[in-house]
Amino acid sequence: MKNIVAVTACPTGIAHTYMAADLLRKGAQKLGIHIRVETQGAMGIENQLSPQDIAQADLVLIVSDIEIEHTARFHGIPISTASIESALTDADQVLQDCLQLC
Repeated sequence: MKNIVAVTACPTGIAHTYMAADLLRKGAQKLGIHIRVETQGAMGIENQLSPQDIAQADLVLIVSDIEIEHTARFHGIPISTASIESALTDADQVLQDCLQLC
């Protein structure tokens, strides 16, 4: 089973950040992927990825239209990026693209 850690963030940090996170979780479950999703929204960082989560990851998925915080912690792990819109319209495809990289 592939292990992905993800960060979602949108410019306003309200609805789309959390909607994308939820869709990624649901899509990962359907595809047999283990995923942990951190949100960086209006409430700050929630469900923050632990160093252990990151160390065990096959891939980091950043779903954002803005610069996310603390990217240095992902050094040495393959990173895939996607827009918030792409996750909202087809989270399954975003995740399938990730599987091609890990």
